[in-house]
Amino acid sequence: MLYSEKVMEHFSNPRNVGEIEDADGIGEVGNAQCGDIMKMYIQVKDGLITDVKFKTFGCGAAIATSSMATELIKGKPIEDALKLTNKAVIEALDGLPPVKVHCSVLAEQAIKTAIADYYTRQGIDPTPIVGDISDACDACHLH
Repeated sequence: MLYSEKVMEHFSNPRNVGEIEDADGIGEVGNAQCGDIMKMYIQVKDGLITDVKFKTFGCGAAIATSSMATELIKGKPIEDALKLTNKAVIEALDGLPPVKVHCSVLAEQAIKTAIADYYTRQGIDPTPIVGDISDACDACHLH
């Protein structure tokens, strides 16, 4: 299995690792069965994601996709972060092996779950904005 240089770079030197103590939204996806668990923390000010951090327990591709996903949404409006697709994460990493695509789906879902949590904390129903967040680990059963 070959990883792109960008995947290796984000795995070796992941960006935005850690947690935000007073996060405005937290999203956790994955489960121990599939082996990958991602937790995303977001800080929001005036509709912008001013800070984002992650903690990922998983393979190199899971760590790389978490890192890249945080880079792609940091400093962006929530609306833009919600449009981030797993395909965009894969493209930003110059590709992923087919058996690792589910990692990018988890990264996308972790962001959406954190944003949904943010809206819930604001007293706003996130479903019309974020959409239905089904269990991202359904994607794990594809391989």
